[in-house]
Formats: sequence, structure tokens, C-alpha cells
Amino acid sequence: MRRTIPSPSFVAVAAAVTATLAVTLVPGGTAVGQAAVPSGPNVVAFPQDWAKGTLYATVDRPDTKQYREFYTSAEALAAARAGRPIPDGTVITLAAYAAQADAAGAPLKDANGRFLKGNLLAVNVMQKKAGWGEQIPAAIRNGDWIYQSFTPDGKANDKANLTACYQCHLPFAKDDYLTNMAKLKGTFPTQAAAAAVPGAVTIAGFQFGPATLKVTAGQKVTWVNNDDTPHQVTLVGGDERRSDLMLKGQSATMQFDAAGNIAYICGLHPGMKGTIEVAARP
Repeated sequence: MRRTIPSPSFVAVAAAVTATLAVTLVPGGTAVGQAAVPSGPNVVAFPQDWAKGTLYATVDRPDTKQYREFYTSAEALAAARAGRPIPDGTVITLAAYAAQADAAGAPLKDANGRFLKGNLLAVNVMQKKAGWGEQIPAAIRNGDWIYQSFTPDGKANDKANLTACYQCHLPFAKDDYLTNMAKLKGTFPTQAAAAAVPGAVTIAGFQFGPATLKVTAGQKVTWVNNDDTPHQVTLVGGDERRSDLMLKGQSATMQFDAAGNIAYICGLHPGMKGTIEVAARP
């Protein structure tokens, strides 16, 4: 297959999506009710020639200190950019590498400010095949996509939390469950970072800043995404509102009418956490 490397401008804004398989696979399982997918081998086979596919995005993940590459077939990429359905049989591969680090553990960067690629950590795969979705509990089914995580030597990772992959991609049904459809289409924003908004929460470096924001009941809160990665504000604990997906330079706003402490996370990167402290009106 032809290997296409993104232009410098695209590379500078490529992000982890939630990007395909944006969830870091961890031991154990997370269920939605009784819905869970067992770890270990399944119908997805290790793609021996994954590095010969079309490289369509690269990603720096400061939250996990990883450098990531995303590959698919030229046919899948052409279909996405023509607005056609992703072809049956498509394989999308995420190669996760440790970022090279200095003595203090901080990622080393090249002249363009990008992470330097270190050792390969995992090869994560999603594959679409007619009928495969029937194997997955309906509550978390992603159409006919199946996920698998492999160790660098091609063995299925029996500690992978595959359920988390389905949960992460589930809100993206309109994009064929792909969190990085904008990158496949070549329409991911390349604009400069959004301007600061007084009283807003800035998203940068996979962190909410400030982590805790104090407001008064009836006030609106705006989140502004300055990362090259899409993010999504998801409230937890009673009020379970979820914002629209925010690409780079975009924002989302929610109003809080009741006093109390509201916890929230990024729906795509659950390790990102914040709190809105809502005081009663005077």
C-alpha cells in the first residue's frame, strides 16, 4: 500500500482522539450494566503488515507520555474523504510508542515541538466486518466494529480492557463509531489556539484549568479546547449531561442552576477531571 505522511501543518495539529482507540487499555474490565467484552483473543487477527498501510495521523499524548501513529488502507481513507461509508473489512491500527524521555521523565521533543518516538508499546486494532457486531452486547455495540489490543510481538493482550473501547466510541454512531473521522476526512481544524475567555475553563495538555471553578447558581461555564485533540465535557454523579465534541479552537457551554459541587471528566479521556463549585444565589 501507498504510505502517505501528513503534511507538516497536519502533523502539528494531529491529536489522540480521541482518536481511534483513544482509550489507554488497562487491566480489568468496565461494564455498562451487565455489558462487558472479555479480554483475550477474538476474531480480530494481528495485522502483520500494519506499517505498510496509509499513515494518516500522528499524535502526542502528554497524559500518557506516548507518541502514536494511525494507519488504515488507502481505500478506507478515500471513502472517508469522498463521504462514502467506511468499507467492510476495513482495519484501523493505532501503534502506541513510549515517548523518549529525559532523566526527569519528561518527554523529549524535536525541533517542531513533537514527541520523539521511543519503544513500541502496543498495536491496537479495530476492524469492521459484516455481522461481527452481533457478538457484542447490544448496550455497547459499535455497529460491526470489533476491537483488539496486541503486544508488540503480535500476541493478543489478555489484560486489555476492550469494553472501554466500545464505551469510548459509542457516542460517535453518526460517524460510524470513529472518534477521529475528521482526521480520516482531512477536515480536522488547524486554526490557532482559541482566545482566552474570562471565567472559562481552558483545556490544554490534557488538563482542565482551573481544575476547580467557583460560580454562582444560574451562571454559565464555558470550556475552550486548546489541545490538538478532541475533548468532551461529561458531568458525573446525578447530572450526566455531555457536551458536544470540541475540536481544537472550539468551545462548549453549560449552565448550572442548583448549588453544589459538580464533578466532570472528559468523556474521551476519563483521566481528565475537574469540578464546578456552584454557590447558592445571595
